Amino acid sequence: MLTHPTIDQLRALRLDGMADAFIELQTQDQAKDLGPAEWLALMLDREAAHRGTQRFKSRLRHAKLRHGQASIEDVDYRTPRRLDKALFQQLAAGRWITEHRNLLVTGPCGVGKSWLSCALAQKACRDGYTVHYARVPRLFADLELAHGDGRFARLFRMLTKADLLILDDWGPDRLNPNQRRDLMEIVEDRYGAGSTLITSQLPVEAWHDVIDEPTFADAILDRLVHNAYRLALDGPSMRDPKTAKSDTVGPVVEMADAAATKPTKAVKK
Repeated sequence: MLTHPTIDQLRALRLDGMADAFIELQTQDQAKDLGPAEWLALMLDREAAHRGTQRFKSRLRHAKLRHGQASIEDVDYRTPRRLDKALFQQLAAGRWITEHRNLLVTGPCGVGKSWLSCALAQKACRDGYTVHYARVPRLFADLELAHGDGRFARLFRMLTKADLLILDDWGPDRLNPNQRRDLMEIVEDRYGAGSTLITSQLPVEAWHDVIDEPTFADAILDRLVHNAYRLALDGPSMRDPKTAKSDTVGPVVEMADAAATKPTKAVKK
C-alpha cells in the first residue's frame, strides 16, 4: 500500500484528521479486520472531531479572554463568596445565550468576577458561540480612537455581532457624552440579538449614576437589566493566598477531539 503518498495527499487536501487516523490505523493489529467502509467511517469521524477542535481554538483565540485558561470544570464552589451553584451550572449550559439574555456579575475586587465570566465564555466557545471580551475602560478608549482613524464601523460590528459580549470592569468612572452614545448604540444593536455579560464592583442600583444622564441611563439599563440573570458575589479576595482556590489558577483545558464533534450551535462566520 502506498502509505506515504496517501498521507501526503490527505495533508495536501487539509484532511489532517483523516491523515492522523490513517497513521494510527496502520499501526493497530485489530484494524486489519476492518473493511474499507469501516476504515473510511473512522477516518471521517476523526476529521470531523479535528475540525471541531480547530474551530473551538479559533473562537477562543478571537475571544481574547483575560483568563484564557478559565474553565467551568475548575470552579471551586466551596469558596465563601456566595456563588449560587445551581444558577451558575444553569448558566454553564448556555441556554441564556441561545435566548439572547444578559448576565450581570457584581461583587468586590478580587472575588473572581472576571475569572468566572471567562470560564462561562470558554464554555460558550466550546459550544459553538462567538465571544468577544473587552475591559470597559480600554474599550471606551479604543472606541474614541476608532472614531478618528476610520476603524469605528469595523469595531462596532465586532462588538454587536458576537453571540456573547463580555464588558469587564464596568464603572466606577462616570461616562462622558461620547461614551454614553457609543454604549447606547451597542446595547441597542445587541438587544434581542445577542447576550451581554457585564462585571462590576458596583451594585446594579449604582449603574444609573455611572451613566450620568437620566434619559440615556433609563434606555441603556432597560436593555441590559430587565432580561438579565444576576450573580451577586461577596467574600474575601481570591488573590489572597489564604483564600485562593483552583479557580484562580485553573489549568489550561485541553480539548479532546471527541468533545468537539457535537457543537450545540453552528458557528457564525
